[in-house]
Amino acid sequence: MTSNIIWQKHIIKREDREKLNGHGGFVLWFTGLSGSGKSTIAGLLEAELHKKKFHTYLMDGDNIRHRLNTDLGFSDFDRNENIRRTAEVARLFADAGLITIVPFISPFRDGRQYAKEIIGEDDFVEVFIDAPLYDCAARDAKGWYRKAFNGEIDNYTGVDSPYEKPLSADVHIKTPNMCFEDAVRKIIDYIKKNELLNL
Repeated sequence: MTSNIIWQKHIIKREDREKLNGHGGFVLWFTGLSGSGKSTIAGLLEAELHKKKFHTYLMDGDNIRHRLNTDLGFSDFDRNENIRRTAEVARLFADAGLITIVPFISPFRDGRQYAKEIIGEDDFVEVFIDAPLYDCAARDAKGWYRKAFNGEIDNYTGVDSPYEKPLSADVHIKTPNMCFEDAVRKIIDYIKKNELLNL
């Protein structure tokens, strides 16, 4: 970082934006294998919160790679950089008073910890969408798992690149045993219990 960059303080503070919104900002960081149901549950959750008049933004992993992170591949370094950039944007959204939903595979524990440090512990909720690999592969409409198993794709999480499960996620959802609507209710129950929103 160059020495001639100075952090600018704004007239409008975070608490001013949150007062205008009527609620605080925070980040719900979803993690899980591809095909586990992260994006579906995240979308249903955003729709439910929007219906209740809360200000939200869903940062879809594929959409982020189409624009902000289009220059990144899937090496360990690029995956971590993908997490870093996304966490920085999510932090800004939380500071703006938005409920930010981030459904990312984010396969490595240290990467998720890094995201938590960037965003801030008080604003970070880890949601683990836990599904067995065979279930994820079975519902893979795009055929990525098949290609990975056949060696046509390298560094595919869960096949030839590891996925490190969270050791103590804030919300743990096992999708084979829970329908998506119940998963949304469980996340909302966590938000309510921890007084993140007035629900």
